[in-house]
Amino acid sequence: MSELPNQFEKHIQVTDKDSIAVDFLALESGLSKQLIKKLMRKGAVWQTIGKKTQRLRRAKKTLRCGATLHIYYDKVVLDMIPPEPRLLADEGYYSVWHKPYGMLSQGSKWGDHCTITRWAEQYLSPQRNSFTVHRLDRAANGLIIVAHEKKAAAALSDLFQRRQIDKRYRVLVHGQFDKEITLEKPMSIESKIDERDAKSHFSFVKYDPEKNQSLLDVNIETGRKHQVRRHSAELGFPIVGDRLYSNISVSDNLQLTAYYLAFKCPFSQKQQVFNLLDPE
Repeated sequence: MSELPNQFEKHIQVTDKDSIAVDFLALESGLSKQLIKKLMRKGAVWQTIGKKTQRLRRAKKTLRCGATLHIYYDKVVLDMIPPEPRLLADEGYYSVWHKPYGMLSQGSKWGDHCTITRWAEQYLSPQRNSFTVHRLDRAANGLIIVAHEKKAAAALSDLFQRRQIDKRYRVLVHGQFDKEITLEKPMSIESKIDERDAKSHFSFVKYDPEKNQSLLDVNIETGRKHQVRRHSAELGFPIVGDRLYSNISVSDNLQLTAYYLAFKCPFSQKQQVFNLLDPE
């Protein structure tokens, strides 16, 4: 087989019944069975039946005639090695993790093996499905909740939507910041959240005069895309390591940590508090 391009996709309709997925895809795509299995493991093979499209992971799955299979190959994505997250609590319906830098909250059509949800599916015991509740930028690190039933995902997402989860962040920013600021304004930077209100509270923690950097505590009342990063930059204090919203030379990881989550568990009614600064 000739050398593959770095990225491509294939869409193949199943015309025979009782075909085995790996055999059928290898025959129709010209890719090796070994590569097909790798793509399946990493979440880059999909199946559409009617209006429903979902990932296809089982190499020996018997295919339905009329289904359409999709292969999404991206060498960069496939070669990524996920960093290891730390499990803080397994509550059955959901789990709470410390997501490291470089791990994704959610996958794409090109794969999901570097996501916190896929990691949870593979390494939690007993094994369970995983569902996204909220997101944390790949470049950031900190606390993230993963649901393990659809009803848990809905209940926890509802807490976020009704602002009944206390979320706090620690950020290291460029410059001397020695005041408290509440920034409330519409956000309108290259996203689908244009003109939706976003509110962030910034509190000063300490200043390093040698590096001219300030440590801040941030509490947000809303959860818009890149909210903390964008608001911090708009205030004139871009976060250290921010490659999107800073014009300052970057050599560090993004210095943003989602360190605190507090909420009333919708199942046990117990008050849950997770604090990376005071884990005990």
